[in-house]
Amino acid sequence: MIAALCEIHGPPEGLVLRELPDPAPGPGEVLVAPTRVALNFFDTLIIEDKYQLKPALPFSPGGEFCGMVLALGAGVEGFAIGQRVAGYCSYGAARSRLVAPASILTLVPDNLSDDQAAGLFITYGTSMYGLRQRANLQKGETLAVLGASGGVGLAAVEIGAAMEAHVIACASSPEKLVFAQKYGAHEGLDYAQEDLKEGLKQRTGGKGVDCVYDAIGGAHSEAALRALAWKGRHLVVGFAAGEIPKIPLNLVLLKGCAILGVYWGEFVKREPQAHLENMAQIFDWTAKGILSAHVHAALPLQDIAKALNLLKERKAQGKIVLSVPQ
Repeated sequence: MIAALCEIHGPPEGLVLRELPDPAPGPGEVLVAPTRVALNFFDTLIIEDKYQLKPALPFSPGGEFCGMVLALGAGVEGFAIGQRVAGYCSYGAARSRLVAPASILTLVPDNLSDDQAAGLFITYGTSMYGLRQRANLQKGETLAVLGASGGVGLAAVEIGAAMEAHVIACASSPEKLVFAQKYGAHEGLDYAQEDLKEGLKQRTGGKGVDCVYDAIGGAHSEAALRALAWKGRHLVVGFAAGEIPKIPLNLVLLKGCAILGVYWGEFVKREPQAHLENMAQIFDWTAKGILSAHVHAALPLQDIAKALNLLKERKAQGKIVLSVPQ
């Protein structure tokens, strides 16, 4: 098999392709031939040893995949050789053969493409968990999504709209806002040109927003928190801007608001049934066209450095996937 490997921590250009022996599934495991591997912003961090998860070298990046079942380990039920499946892992998917626990796999409906199915777990799973379980977002509430055109931001826009919230897309260019509005945002705010706090206040008639979905961090976090309504919820999803903000806690007291961490990976481990229910909803919405699972680009595995740099430089609008040779 062919695998993209991180052998030395560093930038995407340091990744190498290696031929490795094909693995075999053990009890409860499935051997999958990934045809598509979806990348996420955290992949740019994990290869530089800047992420909370620190796998031993060498390892493959890539946390989501779609492919075909090649072999079943002992005791596996519910899957058959030749079926299309999708799944997630913390890392390790950027390779042509992958052994995965059967418990993390989902059968892919016929009307979903491999490109779409590969990217439904982490960004959409994170956004669903954040908006449903953490924020308890309600119909008619106002949701501001920071970084609304990126993979996780676009997922939040689409899911927020599906949950019948009023979605304000916040991004750094008019083009990104047009893109987010194409996929469900009701209005936009260009925080490169307009003050984020004042802009959100104006768009809500001075009331403030009910929920902020923040995958950006940096200076935008405090500005968005200051724009929260009474009893608002600020979802901490990530720090794509690079800086982890230091929030004055007196703001939380004065607004009666909540700052809520959204750690999807731990949620999956601790609340597996809730996770399965979330994913069933996501796959159903996608099959019905309510969610787009939009793919910005599908690049060959050998272009993994280019793909990761699109994420690192925040140029991706939607998902970035790799096409894996078989």
